[in-house]
Amino acid sequence: MLWLGVGAVGLSSGMLVAFGLGVRALDRGLPDTAEIATFVRDGTLTLKASDGTILQQIGPATRDRLNIDKVPPLVLEAFVAAEDRRFYQHGGVDYPSIARATLTNLFAGGVVEGGSTITQQLARIVFLNQERSLTRKLREARLAQKIERELSKKQILERYLDLVYLGSGAYGVSDAAWAYFSKSVDKLTLGEIATIAGLPPAPSAYSPLIDPETAQARRDIVLARMVEAGFISAQEAADAKASPLKLTPGAPKRLYSETPYFTSYVQKELPKYVSPEVLEASGLTVETTMNLQWQKFAQAAIKDAIELDGPAQGFEQAALVAIDPRNGEVKAIVGGSDFTKSQFNRATQAQRQPGSTFKTFVYTAAIAAGFSPYDGYLDAPYTVDGYSPKNYSRKYTGWMSMRDALINSVNVIAVRTIVDVGFEPTIKMAKDMGVKSKLNPTYSLALGASEVNLLELTSAYGTLAAQGKHVDPHAIRRIINRRGEVIYDAKFSAKQVVDKGSAAIMTWMLEGVVQSGTGKPAQLGRPVAGKTGTSEEARDLWFVGYIPQVVAGVWLGNDDNYPTWGSSGTAAYVWREFMANVVKGMAAEEFPDLPTLDGRKGSIKAKPVQPKRAYYSSAPAESDSQSSSDSYSSSEERYYDSGYESGYSSGGSDESYYEEPAPEPAPPAEEPVYEEPSSYEEPSYVEEAPPPPPEPVVEEAPPPPEAGLEEPAPPSE
Repeated sequence: MLWLGVGAVGLSSGMLVAFGLGVRALDRGLPDTAEIATFVRDGTLTLKASDGTILQQIGPATRDRLNIDKVPPLVLEAFVAAEDRRFYQHGGVDYPSIARATLTNLFAGGVVEGGSTITQQLARIVFLNQERSLTRKLREARLAQKIERELSKKQILERYLDLVYLGSGAYGVSDAAWAYFSKSVDKLTLGEIATIAGLPPAPSAYSPLIDPETAQARRDIVLARMVEAGFISAQEAADAKASPLKLTPGAPKRLYSETPYFTSYVQKELPKYVSPEVLEASGLTVETTMNLQWQKFAQAAIKDAIELDGPAQGFEQAALVAIDPRNGEVKAIVGGSDFTKSQFNRATQAQRQPGSTFKTFVYTAAIAAGFSPYDGYLDAPYTVDGYSPKNYSRKYTGWMSMRDALINSVNVIAVRTIVDVGFEPTIKMAKDMGVKSKLNPTYSLALGASEVNLLELTSAYGTLAAQGKHVDPHAIRRIINRRGEVIYDAKFSAKQVVDKGSAAIMTWMLEGVVQSGTGKPAQLGRPVAGKTGTSEEARDLWFVGYIPQVVAGVWLGNDDNYPTWGSSGTAAYVWREFMANVVKGMAAEEFPDLPTLDGRKGSIKAKPVQPKRAYYSSAPAESDSQSSSDSYSSSEERYYDSGYESGYSSGGSDESYYEEPAPEPAPPAEEPVYEEPSSYEEPSYVEEAPPPPPEPVVEEAPPPPEAGLEEPAPPSE
């Protein structure tokens, strides 16, 4: 018997030692309680603006966080009374409550009362699952004790009230207040507080939206416990019980985005930066580049454009993008009139013909190739390989500098320029500046025949705003996982794709567009550069403009590509409405000085197109202001094959060669007559009714081809 007793004692001691070792091992494997402060559930996605404002929370997220110092004491007392009446006395595990709950459940023949403390529930939410096992319960208890050692009671209660699930998609007390009563926590009545505090044990069963009678009975239990705890008087409880349960269901805050075009774009961009496995697990917080104030300005400007200008000018949709050209951060995106009706993002997804906004890339390539902005071209009816560009006004002014041609958006000279610069340098320049879409090497490319989207077009103009440096546009700064670890940090570097001198010259030329050309409605009372654009039959109306700190683009049109009867000046006006708010309080910066043109050399090489046949045909004399030596005689016809005279007059570095005439006023707005499908015309911005279209221009037939030569077909568009 002695040996048996000794053996029993030894066995018990061994079990205690083993248990102690197991607890030590368990403690060593406990997670860091610092994760509680940053915890988000799996399956959630939180999007933030650049200032930290939460834009949207998707999935099982706490959308409206509590500040415990601003929470009414009754809310705290109701949860303590209902869930853990000895919360302020225990160290994480309440052994008397466990014993009481065990006896109560034993006599009831089922689980009617829980013994878990608020701290244990918090540990379960953040670190554990709902598995029913002794190991899990032991781990939960040890975690709760660790949490109590490392966090204050105030911190524990605040995080619990933020994270506890309370039914109807509500995570946390603030979300529940909106979900059930459409009010903030500080506006809840005692009865409403008790109703919410009764939900944690069974959020669906006790939900007032599902079973009002059960919810009311549960509310009364919570009120009784608050009386027992001394938090309220019996009379207060009786008054609250006598009050009917009035529900006003609503959605938790930030369940739906108030900036949907931007946030949906960010969600589509996420797969570029994190793996599918990380996305599937979710629990991510995404810090975006959005300037929330600018985004609101953009949404207001687009709303006004669609509602006020749209009906009169025949467009139903509009889009706007704003970017900081210095770092490529996208600050605002509006992709349409109503996201609830159409999730198609016209700022990032719509491929449209940019019209004359593309001329900027043609002239940038020319300037970079060493051309002077004062170099002159003949503005007259012109045909190259069967393609005959038309000016909007159907008028021709004779010799004109490239700068004046850009300011007045003269189509013929843009095509003449691309012939001399070449398709390849022009396309490469556009690509380097930020255009990602496919660009076709056709003569009509100069007038915007190849489709692009607003985001890439705006980004490309930003390259000029940044003195020739391009940074890829991006809307995400950082991505943080559920443990608070940064798993993506944007590091975009700038690349010099246009030499500074050429960028400065182009900005100076584009300033002229706003000062005295088709972009006048975009004037802000500070330096602004930009370009208007109109596609065939005014199906697309564009303006892209910039100041040194911001580049923004506007598009107006219809999803079904139906022609508008508006002008690109309206897009410039919408741009101004947005930018006028953006620049308030922003220092006015000057653009770089125009570099010396004498002796200037190009940074790229032109690769002129070698057309099989190109010629000028007769044109009516339209400009009395031109001298006889500069004008193009209406009785003359100029024809040349490859290598013949091109109708180009180089001013080179001698600025005195070309005396710049005063800019002519923009032509009056009129219903365009498009004789050539590849003609992109630039109407001016006017508010009065347009005059009738001019009489059609009768053009002479081209000369007969030489023997052995056949007239080529027009290029495929």
